[in-house]
Amino acid sequence: MPHRPLPRCQVLPLPDHQVSFVLDGTERLRWHFGPTYPRPFFFPLVGHSGSSLTRMGHPGAANHDHHRSIWFAHAKVLGIDFWSDGTTARIRQKRWLHYQDGDDAASMAVLLGWFDGHDPKELLEQELVASVRPGADGDTFVELQSTFRPTSDSLEFGQTNFGFLAVRVAKSISAHFGGGEITSSEGAKGEPAIFAKRARWMDYSGAVSNTVIEGITYFDHPTNPGHPTHWHVREDGWMGAAACLAGPVSTTKSQPLVVRYLLHAHRGDVSAERAEQAFRDFAATRPFAVVKANVKHQEFVIQRS
Repeated sequence: MPHRPLPRCQVLPLPDHQVSFVLDGTERLRWHFGPTYPRPFFFPLVGHSGSSLTRMGHPGAANHDHHRSIWFAHAKVLGIDFWSDGTTARIRQKRWLHYQDGDDAASMAVLLGWFDGHDPKELLEQELVASVRPGADGDTFVELQSTFRPTSDSLEFGQTNFGFLAVRVAKSISAHFGGGEITSSEGAKGEPAIFAKRARWMDYSGAVSNTVIEGITYFDHPTNPGHPTHWHVREDGWMGAAACLAGPVSTTKSQPLVVRYLLHAHRGDVSAERAEQAFRDFAATRPFAVVKANVKHQEFVIQRS
C-alpha cells in the first residue's frame, strides 16, 4: 500500500509547553507557553543559514530580560503593565484550538488570556493565529494575527510605545552590538532617522557569521489601526510596531480589535524591491478565520475568511 506523502510544513507539539514549526524537515520557529514565564514567546526564528535571527534578552542590560525574541505584550491595558517582568500581570495560554499541517504553511491557533495578578478575573482574550510558510531561496515568512476580545463591553489599550508585537534580533544583527542596520520602508536608515516615525515595514539586517548576512523584515498590515504605524526601534537590537504611540486604541465585544503582522526571515541584506513586493502580497491577503469543522468533537480549522 503506497504511503501518503508528508506535507512540507508541519506543526510539532513538544514537551515542556513548546510547539515547533518545521518546514521541509527543518525547524524554523518555536512557540513557548510555559507557566514559568510571564507571557508566551517565539524562539528561535531560524534563518536559511541555520542561525537564530532572534535573541533571548538584551545583550547588555539585565533589566530587559522581558525581551524574549518575538512576543506579544502591551504596557497599558486599563493602566496595567503587561510589558515588564516586574509586575503581577500575566498572559497565559488557555488552550490550543488547532494545529494545521500543509504543503503551503504550518499553522497554529491558540487562545491566550490576559490576567491582572491582583484580580483573578480575565481582562482580555487573545486569539492568536501563527502561520509559517517557506519563501524563495530558503526564506521563511511568519504571519501573526491577533484578535483581542475584552471580557467587559469594551477595553482601552492606552497610549504607549510598547505594544503589540516586538522583535529582539540576534546580537550580531543589532546595530550597536553587531554592526547591523535598521531600514524603513521610507528609505530612512538608523535609529535617529526612524524612531517614532511612520512606515509600512521595518528591516533589521546584519551578519550571522563572518560570511553570511541575513535579516528580518517586519510588516504592518494596512488594516491595522493607524497604518502606517509608528515604530519603536533601537540600535541595541529591537523593533516594535507601536500601534498606540499616537494615542489609545480600543476593542469591544461586538467589534474585537484585529491586528496583523508579517515577519520575513530573509537571506542577504535588505532589498527594498523584495520588501515592497512582500508588502503588496501581504496587503492583498484576507484575514484568518478559526472555524469549527466538527461541532460534536470541537474540532477547528484555520482558513482565510
